[in-house]
Amino acid sequence: MSWLFFMDESGHDHRTMPYEVRGGIVLHASKLWPFIQDWRRLELDAYGTELSEFRKEIKGCKLMDKDRMRWAKQGPVMPDEERRKLTRAFLTKGLQQIQPKKDEFTSYGQACNRMSEGIFELLVEHSAQLFACAIPQKAHRPDEFVLDQYLRKDHVFLFERFFYFLEEKNEDGLIVMDESEKHEDRKFVRRLYNYFQKTGTGRYRSIKIVPVPFFVASDMALPVQAADLCIYCINWAYRIPKQGMRATERLDVKDIAGKWIDKLQYHGEAYKDGSTFKMHGIVFVPDPYESRK
Repeated sequence: MSWLFFMDESGHDHRTMPYEVRGGIVLHASKLWPFIQDWRRLELDAYGTELSEFRKEIKGCKLMDKDRMRWAKQGPVMPDEERRKLTRAFLTKGLQQIQPKKDEFTSYGQACNRMSEGIFELLVEHSAQLFACAIPQKAHRPDEFVLDQYLRKDHVFLFERFFYFLEEKNEDGLIVMDESEKHEDRKFVRRLYNYFQKTGTGRYRSIKIVPVPFFVASDMALPVQAADLCIYCINWAYRIPKQGMRATERLDVKDIAGKWIDKLQYHGEAYKDGSTFKMHGIVFVPDPYESRK
């Protein structure tokens, strides 16, 4: 059976996020349905309802919103049943465009925190692995850059790590992506194709990675929502100072997600020119347009 790489991106609008991050979580096909079932139970436990009934989906920027995290702390931790009852009232009033009460804001903030922690717990329980590549928000393509039809260096490093993971497991990998603007999706697919079909390294890695991504709507694909949360948290709460990744962190996000990112990140071994070296699932690339030394 295969491993599925559920991918998303963060910070690509170059507005408020410190980095541009692409990546996500890898789940084995045999774990997919149990993961989804456990997610549904978690959602009911946290909110007392399914968010889709209120036209909502899980996104990192919403779960980790500063206001929601502030709401969670404006009162003592609520008993589960009280939190669920007040959260349902909060969501219902949202549809009715009625201002919720203070304790309903508190319950909803605490429900979001419960959901965030629970998603990370589920990912660990179902043996998920985390892969991501990050570049500075202000990185821009030089005018003289001539390889725009191929994968950018940070994306090559991302799939390199996925490839070594698949080699270690001796299984194949499929790519599942959150659909965005079709024009941008087509460009990324074209770069994927060129890398995996027109470069020697890419052709070799296509032995394990199927280089044709499947696109899904995130509100219909729960693992993509999990990927969104992970990538958002990497953007705000994970740093590699030795590689120059030193932007200011959000400590409220780090308090919840920091330990889970460490547990989920892939750690393995890679090889080149007859030597073996340590490889990690998250990579920071200061300049994705610079030639590799």
